[in-house]
Amino acid sequence: MRSEQITARALKAIGDDRYKLSVLVSKRAEQLALGAEPLVENTQGLKAVDIALMEIAENKITFGGIEEKNS
Repeated sequence: MRSEQITARALKAIGDDRYKLSVLVSKRAEQLALGAEPLVENTQGLKAVDIALMEIAENKITFGGIEEKNS
């Protein structure tokens, strides 16, 4: 999937709020950079920001405290 499509899906998942999306991506990317396990597959060669966007687009994390979803 192209990065534009992933970003659009992530934006939709967060309620079309670009500010919230940027904050969530930033915080999750920081967690990933500090060693958190990615919640999506096929992350080889991807940057933390790209992985965070994929996680949001796939509804793996939420905005509320960046809680990981169990489903």
